[in-house]
Amino acid sequence: MAKYPGFMRSGVYFVATMNIEEEIKQQTFKSSHQKALINLLYTASWLQSKQQEFFKPFKITAQQFNILRILKGQHPKSISATEIKSRMLDKNSDVSRLLDRLVAKDLISKRVCPNDKRATDVNITELGLDLLKTLATYQEEIDGVLALTEDEAMQLSQLLDKCRG
Repeated sequence: MAKYPGFMRSGVYFVATMNIEEEIKQQTFKSSHQKALINLLYTASWLQSKQQEFFKPFKITAQQFNILRILKGQHPKSISATEIKSRMLDKNSDVSRLLDRLVAKDLISKRVCPNDKRATDVNITELGLDLLKTLATYQEEIDGVLALTEDEAMQLSQLLDKCRG
């Protein structure tokens, strides 16, 4: 993505980027709603790419990070794979495969639920908690990928809620 010189706003440095017309080389849209939808889809893909870059050195994916955060919220209690899936940001994730990869990295543990042999109880391990502590030190970097002020971030969040409403 091409970047233009940055600017300061409220003590925060922002890097200006191209608008959606320049990014996808399309100058006209059928409507402002179409432009907004395309911009939203393009931006979602851009954010996924940024997350992928961020998590790569930690050898996890954004979906695995999401699972670890869910498990941390339950800690020290366990949670079922079904409940994890219901809480995930990406509802299309293959939770079983993601859990197996996290077990292989020793970031979580799985065991058969004593009350229901078809269910699996999942817990975060100390190594998983340590990884989340390390990632927390980069929270500003993770959150700062959206070059928005606090007010703009709140407004964007409200607009996105309205879109799903």
